[in-house]
Amino acid sequence: MPEICRFKGIRIFVSTSDHNTPYIHAKYGEYECSIDINEIELIVGEMPNRQLKLIYGWMAEYQTDLLEECYLALQSEQLFPIPPLYRG
Repeated sequence: MPEICRFKGIRIFVSTSDHNTPYIHAKYGEYECSIDINEIELIVGEMPNRQLKLIYGWMAEYQTDLLEECYLALQSEQLFPIPPLYRG
């Protein structure tokens, strides 16, 4: 899975698998989770509450870009980095 962003110790990856729901993977230390891009909702995994809120805020800001990344990944196209979250 290609990494598309990193901020505040959180690493964000886009899934290259064909799933019905577009989602991202997030890693922070030993925590790992998958989050639905359309609903900005935790699908599976665990993440500390503070980091999860940061990820949700970042996803809300870049939701359209994240959906485009998923589309590009499914087409095996080159992905682009998404800017990190600087606030919070």
